[in-house]
Amino acid sequence: MRTTPEQLTRHGWGRRTAALAATAGLVLTMLVALANPAQAASTLGASAAEKGRYFGTAIAAGRMSDSTYIGIANREFNMITAENEMKWDATEPSQNSFSYGRGDQIANWARSNGKQVRGHALLWHAQMPGWAQNLSGTALRNAAINHVTKVATYYRGKIHSWDVVNEAFADDGRGSRRDSSLQRTGNDWIEAAFRAARAADPGAKLCYNDYNTDGINAKSTGVYNMVRDFKSRGVPIDCVGFQAHLGTSMPGDFQANLQRFADLGVDVQITELDIQQGGNQANMYAAVTNACLAIARCNGITVWGVRDSDSWRTGANPLLFDASGNKKAAYTSVLNALNAGGGNGGGGNGSIDTGAWYVLVNRNSGKALDVYNLSTADGARITQWSRNDGAQQQWQFVSSGDGYYRLKSRLSGKVLDVTSRSTADGAALIQWPDANSANQQFSIQTIDSYVQLISRNSGKAVEVQGASTADGGNIVQYSDWNGANQQWQLVRVG
Repeated sequence: MRTTPEQLTRHGWGRRTAALAATAGLVLTMLVALANPAQAASTLGASAAEKGRYFGTAIAAGRMSDSTYIGIANREFNMITAENEMKWDATEPSQNSFSYGRGDQIANWARSNGKQVRGHALLWHAQMPGWAQNLSGTALRNAAINHVTKVATYYRGKIHSWDVVNEAFADDGRGSRRDSSLQRTGNDWIEAAFRAARAADPGAKLCYNDYNTDGINAKSTGVYNMVRDFKSRGVPIDCVGFQAHLGTSMPGDFQANLQRFADLGVDVQITELDIQQGGNQANMYAAVTNACLAIARCNGITVWGVRDSDSWRTGANPLLFDASGNKKAAYTSVLNALNAGGGNGGGGNGSIDTGAWYVLVNRNSGKALDVYNLSTADGARITQWSRNDGAQQQWQFVSSGDGYYRLKSRLSGKVLDVTSRSTADGAALIQWPDANSANQQFSIQTIDSYVQLISRNSGKAVEVQGASTADGGNIVQYSDWNGANQQWQLVRVG
């Protein structure tokens, strides 16, 4: 767009000197950023969230009474996986009789503390209940699909990602399926499980999870070929989990392996990370973290346990905290990598998580998109305000299809709306009940690690009026000129 002097005067662009300089050469923007640096996050979960990712841990219900253990889990992590409490033997100890108490203990604690939950695992050849081990053929297939349906339905709306199927490939050097009672029900058993999981919980990401698939090898290629086949035939798979139980070295093609899966159109997740203690542990933890940060579709990292003494790998001391709960060098290396690392910040259509809540921070002012004065009323104006992560600053992206989203306020349940369906420059942004109308729909355009919100109705960008840096600065639409006041960082907060 070419800007006329009249537009500059009318729209208050005299205050946009810094933004115009940024657009012309980015020099002044860099100076402003250096003058007012963001404070580095002090916990793993907070730092990962700033990059649009999670950093999680696996916990056991039986250890939750340990104050040191649960204190670390609460402070440091924003994603929680149940170690055993959601597996088949725990949730369906006798056929068609379900027991969710221990799984609920973990899930409810996580959610009440503002964390998300990974479900692990719906089907696995190990830890099947005794009654299921005694089944075969059609009886086992029917029981397995019933289990997937019942458990995923029970937890519907509460799970970020499900490990639908766990460890179904063999370590035979050929990339073959594992010979198990589940596999002997027919080669389509994994597909059937994913279809049942999608029908039961359309909102959860559906993952395949396995070990010894961290580099490019026969086993990971077998999984790769299955995922490629599923994607080509419309089988509902959203993500692949890489357990990453590592020794004292890691594959040189670790990142390249993650990337090739992401290139198939699925997310990738590090799901059970632990690394044997040795001279290279801290560096390896940093390398895994950096690999995830380098891949836009890497959702996050989960370490398999809290302290070394909680690990299943007795004597390996493979975690980030020692037995007393002290931070190890590996912890520091991960936090430094997260704070220094890049990331998509949640930006870009491929990385928007419609199950998450985001704070939108303006590139020019550093302030957050905010419902003014905590209003829940129709027509309440939208402003910018110093970031406090309150409910009035949290927004959920609700898909309208075709790459458009509504932005729903966590405080009011209402959505961002261009007032009166205006197509004019300067039209105010308000909140209004969700009608899924064009003036409530926005596409996401990425600039560096920031995004622009472009109105479907007008084609104009959401901006801070007049490039204001003050609390209470109005949010309006204006013709897209790529200004810093039209760019927003998506910070995932829950």
